[in-house]
Amino acid sequence: MNKKLTPQERDTDLAALIENGWSMVEERDAIFKRFKFTSFIEAFGWMTTAALCAEKMSHHPEWLNVYNRVEVTLTTHDLDGLSGLDITLAQKMDQVAA
Repeated sequence: MNKKLTPQERDTDLAALIENGWSMVEERDAIFKRFKFTSFIEAFGWMTTAALCAEKMSHHPEWLNVYNRVEVTLTTHDLDGLSGLDITLAQKMDQVAA
């Protein structure tokens, strides 16, 4: 079963994501990142790949796409907070965007 991040995981895994452009969402145990691409089709292609990763994990992001920008919020709704699933999905999203 998945569980919320421990203080140690927040210090290591979450800190690494924050250094890579993710930020904490105010008044919510969630992380946020804005991805910017060169075109709508590039942004949509990234979303398609990210969606396939999310589906395999059975963990789905909150996101918004406007033209070449995708805004992503990750949290584990069942736990009402951040879990290892959020860390893993954020890392995969960053890898796909690189």
